[in-house]
Amino acid sequence: MSASSSSTTGSSSPSANSNRLSFEKSPYLLQHAHNPVDWFPWGPEAFEKAREENKPIFLSVGYSTCHWCHVMERESFENAEIGKLLNENFVNIKVDREERPDVDKVYMTFVQASTGGGGWPMSVWLTPDLKPIVGGTYFPPDDRYYGRPGFKTIVKLIAEQWKEKRAEIEGQGTKILDALMRASHASEHQSATVPAVTCTAKLYEMLDSSFDEERGGFGTAPKFPQPVNLGALFRLFHSEPNDETGARALHMCLLTLTKMANGGIHDHISQGFHRYSTDRTWHVPHFEKMLYDQGQLAVAYSEAYQITKDSLFADVARDIFAYVNRDLSHPAGGFYSAEDADSLPTASSSEKKEGAFCVWKFEELQHLLSGMVENQSIVSLADVFCHYYGVQEGGNVDPLQDPHDELKNQNVLIMTSSLEDTAAKFSLSVPEVMVALKKCQEILFQARQERPRPHLDNKMVSAWNGLMISGFAKGAQALSDPTLVTRAVGAARFLKENMFVSETGILLRSSYTSESDGVSQISKPIEGFADDYAFVIRGLLDLYEACYDEQWLEWAEQLQRKQNELFWDEEDGAYFSSAEGDSSIVLRMKDDQDGAEPSANSVSAMNLLRLAAMLNDRELHGKAERIFRVFSERLEKVPIAVPELASALMFYHATPKQIVVVGDKDSEDTQNLLKVVHSNFLPNKVLLLSSGQADSFVGHHLEIISQLTKVDGQATAYVCENFACSLPVNSPEELEKQLSS
Repeated sequence: MSASSSSTTGSSSPSANSNRLSFEKSPYLLQHAHNPVDWFPWGPEAFEKAREENKPIFLSVGYSTCHWCHVMERESFENAEIGKLLNENFVNIKVDREERPDVDKVYMTFVQASTGGGGWPMSVWLTPDLKPIVGGTYFPPDDRYYGRPGFKTIVKLIAEQWKEKRAEIEGQGTKILDALMRASHASEHQSATVPAVTCTAKLYEMLDSSFDEERGGFGTAPKFPQPVNLGALFRLFHSEPNDETGARALHMCLLTLTKMANGGIHDHISQGFHRYSTDRTWHVPHFEKMLYDQGQLAVAYSEAYQITKDSLFADVARDIFAYVNRDLSHPAGGFYSAEDADSLPTASSSEKKEGAFCVWKFEELQHLLSGMVENQSIVSLADVFCHYYGVQEGGNVDPLQDPHDELKNQNVLIMTSSLEDTAAKFSLSVPEVMVALKKCQEILFQARQERPRPHLDNKMVSAWNGLMISGFAKGAQALSDPTLVTRAVGAARFLKENMFVSETGILLRSSYTSESDGVSQISKPIEGFADDYAFVIRGLLDLYEACYDEQWLEWAEQLQRKQNELFWDEEDGAYFSSAEGDSSIVLRMKDDQDGAEPSANSVSAMNLLRLAAMLNDRELHGKAERIFRVFSERLEKVPIAVPELASALMFYHATPKQIVVVGDKDSEDTQNLLKVVHSNFLPNKVLLLSSGQADSFVGHHLEIISQLTKVDGQATAYVCENFACSLPVNSPEELEKQLSS
């Protein structure tokens, strides 16, 4: 596509009851389009106004499914008096952090450094030249709330200080920015050599010390899924499968994934996972659902199934795919960003409540599930369901987990009994219980469809689409499900057709759903950031290994070259988060922490190693080594901050296997060999399929491909290291032996 092919523009003047955000496409910005606050989007119009009028800037950053963002809007931004104060004294800018992670990261770094905490909504006051001076997160509207200074008080105080001490405040802003610049490089301690793999032992110790032995997960409440930790532990297990450390690493993963699957963080009726648990038992979640969680957890459950062959993990992975296909999929193939936590309890309600779409009153369940279990006269569906999912007459939510009484008398479903225990209690067989529970879930799913739905953030973000492509591709491999490959291919095509500028090779950050369910774009599309490139490249590599279509490998290599061009730090190594040239970004930063999403540098290190092994490219391999050296201190001293990078380091030190299957992609003998590869958990491998043609994309990069041929006219597998290959094999059994050795 070209950047302007689907762009839309609007009038530059808002109507009387709206502000400039009414011309935006971001669901979050549109939520604020009718506030009395005179909001500007991030851009030159706002900056110029601040400079011309000598006004400081009030910057508010959030996202459309953020609960406390909604609260602050209701309390402050919809308040006419507060709106008047903001409009008279500041130039007010609203930013969707999911559109502009570069803006978010700069000022969140300031807020975390100056207050010791962070989160959204983020509220920051800036000088007209965009230097931060004061910041925080959520502020109550008045001083009487929660013992904290009210937003109105803070607004008045900063306005007075700016008028009286402007020069002093501007000087303070310069000092703060200088300090942030120094701090942003503090984690970069480039060593002469790549860190040893022994630093992963420290990662294991740190995770083990924080592991919840009873409930799974790491640390105490609130508990987050943290797929990056699980991925690293799976790889530690693979490196030491027969010793105590490996067994313990696997135990931590499987217990965590099992407890999450059983918990309230898992939506037992509409599938998918909520954002995090407010308690240590995975029971009461924060109810929003994020695409990036679904993508990463799909990989985690697929890998758990590869290792264990336990159907529980396969079922949960399929559950995630069902949710994303149904509720987070654009008709053209892209994936939406999120579903909100808040919704109206009923169509006639006037106030949204968190979790309203998902929770159940005891009486409601008794009514909906009043039918009897098949072939039973005294055991109702409600009896079985309520026992299995811990439903209580007065609700099952601890009041301490519900400070605003939004979940009073409500039940959050959590599996408190096993199939066997439930069967014994009601004198049923396990198959009878399973049939009854399935019927209950179908009834309750239909009942949910009658409720007002939570807000859907239907913008498409390249980075998160990349994570979800990985999820579908990895699931397709582990579950041998070609429908998952088809879905991943559809998403990749969507990105290439709608979020990639072929003339320049630039990836775009986001696209938007039009009113007619088409795809639309803002007048000046936001160009992709380092994480967009990194996550999409990973998705394409995973997709190639699931469908063997070289166009995706070729596009991955093309995007990697563009990422190197735009974000690589030639002087000090590693990738900046944002490209050079945007004067509104006062600080170019490098991601050095794997959190809810892995960092661009961590994912890129693995991408570079995989591409180097696939295409025999020493330059890419050298860039991965440079990333390890740049963040060597991080890896050696606090590896728990970068578990995804530690996973890449394990891949580096393991000398990855290159598995080449020569044969017709669609033939049965080729597919049988590929199934053997995918049935095993092999994190330190790359997989290539060759038809034996030297003029293919892979053949162009790897001379050895033309030398690897079928044996006895049958599909043949070669297992290689540094392209020194073992004896070729034709049978799945022989390949299994080689992969296990």
